[in-house]
Amino acid sequence: MKITFAAFYISVSNLSGLPEESSPEIVFAGRSNVGKSTLLNSLTGVKGLAKTSATPGKTRLINYFNINNEFYFVDLPGYGYAAVGHAEKAAWGHLLASYIEHRRTISLIVLLLDSRHPAMQSDRAMIDFLEFHERPYGIVLTKYDKLTQKEKVQTRRIMESCATKAKFVVNYSSFSGKGKNELMAHFDHYISQ
Repeated sequence: MKITFAAFYISVSNLSGLPEESSPEIVFAGRSNVGKSTLLNSLTGVKGLAKTSATPGKTRLINYFNINNEFYFVDLPGYGYAAVGHAEKAAWGHLLASYIEHRRTISLIVLLLDSRHPAMQSDRAMIDFLEFHERPYGIVLTKYDKLTQKEKVQTRRIMESCATKAKFVVNYSSFSGKGKNELMAHFDHYISQ
C-alpha cells in the first residue's frame, strides 16, 4: 500500500457523530502517550496530521483521517494514565468500548504497545476485550529502537504469549521508519477484503 493522500476528516465526541458506515476503518488504540499520533504522522508522511503532545491524554475525541479517499485511519483516545478526572476517564472508556463493540466498518484494530513496557495490565485488558468481541487486531511495538537486543527478544516473547490471537506483531520505529513497509503490507490485506 502507498499513501498518496491523507487529510484530517472529522473529530467526534459521541457515537451519534460518527461518519456513515461506508468506508473501511483501520483503528489505532493504545495507552496514553504510547505514540499513536507519531505513528500516524510517520505512516502518512504528513507532519502534524495527528497532533502530538508531551502531555498524556491529549487525544480526547475519536479522530478520523481520510486516506487515499478509500478508507479511514481512526485515532482513539488513549487509555490508562491521563491528567483528567475520573468522570472524564469513564466517559472515554464508554465511548471507546461502544465504538469498538458496535462499529461495523472496523476492518482492523492496531493496538500500540510501548516495547519498553510490554503487556501492562491496561494493555492486557484491551487485548482481552478485543478477543472477547472477536475483533481482528494486530500489535505495533513502538519505541523499539530504544531496546537492547536482549530486551527485543524478551519483549517479542512476552507479546507472543499474551496476544495469541494477534494477526501480526510489528516492531516499529518512527525515528528510522523500521517496520513501516511491513505494517502497510498488513493494512493492504484488511482494506482489500
